[in-house]
Amino acid sequence: MKCLIPLLLASLALLSCKPAGGPASSGSGRPKVALVMKSLANEFFQTMAEGAKKHQAAHAADYDLIVNGIKNETDLTEQVGLVDQMVSQGVQAIVIAPADSKALVTVLKRAKAAGVLVINIDNKLDADTLKQAGLSIPFVGPDNRAGAKAVGEVLAKKLKAGDEVAIIEGVTTAFNGQQRKAGFEDAMNAAGAKIVASQSGQWEMEKANGIAAGILAANPNVKALLCANDNMALGAAAAVQSAGKSGQVQIVGFDNIAAMKPLLADGRVLATCDQHGDQLAVFGIEAALKVLKDQTTPADQQTPVDVITK
Repeated sequence: MKCLIPLLLASLALLSCKPAGGPASSGSGRPKVALVMKSLANEFFQTMAEGAKKHQAAHAADYDLIVNGIKNETDLTEQVGLVDQMVSQGVQAIVIAPADSKALVTVLKRAKAAGVLVINIDNKLDADTLKQAGLSIPFVGPDNRAGAKAVGEVLAKKLKAGDEVAIIEGVTTAFNGQQRKAGFEDAMNAAGAKIVASQSGQWEMEKANGIAAGILAANPNVKALLCANDNMALGAAAAVQSAGKSGQVQIVGFDNIAAMKPLLADGRVLATCDQHGDQLAVFGIEAALKVLKDQTTPADQQTPVDVITK
């Protein structure tokens, strides 16, 4: 596992942020759609980008795609700048996975005022903040709470009432992080498990590794770590191994990234939740294209989640 983390981090640097298919020419008649994601240092968003690029390549006559993302999960200023940049480039639609559920609302209001259609994916924008801004932005994405609860229920079968567990949360201001934590809590409370710690790993592998190591040291009887994404589950798995507790502490994650497959196969991770990252942006893009074509009112759309155990 110690070799896995540096290899993963090195491979992430290879991801290109260049437009897929390039901006539409002035007379092409094709709409330009911008995909604005969170951290490109996360395999989940690499998968999302590749899925979007494949969809555009298969529908090259229908639209042009610009793919963007930020360097780390908390770089809100960069993501705000990307939205403004996409508006200035004349895109007709922005499909966005916001890094923060509240902080992106102001710039998205500017985008809508400029006549740009906005579709929210992955991390839902805060309903109260949208209401205060007088905005209606559809969410196309999964029920994160239900997905996390389902993963937690798989773990619950391995636990006894009273067993100690800990949660490694995502960014605390992100709605999907809040919902995943709530789903884990739903499952653990129903199982009678005792949640002894809940800390944010900010979606990042290295931060989660340090958090997990601290939790294990402070709580030697912890039986499980529930991680709000797979990046953090990878970090937690490394911490468990370093603590000499392999096989003694169960781990669950969320996202079903490719790097999890060997850990699921050999039992280092018990389960994860597949929200079909390769299709998540595609669902948003297709919703945007339908609205642009039919001039319909955009609506929320729930996308599938599935529990993966091996």
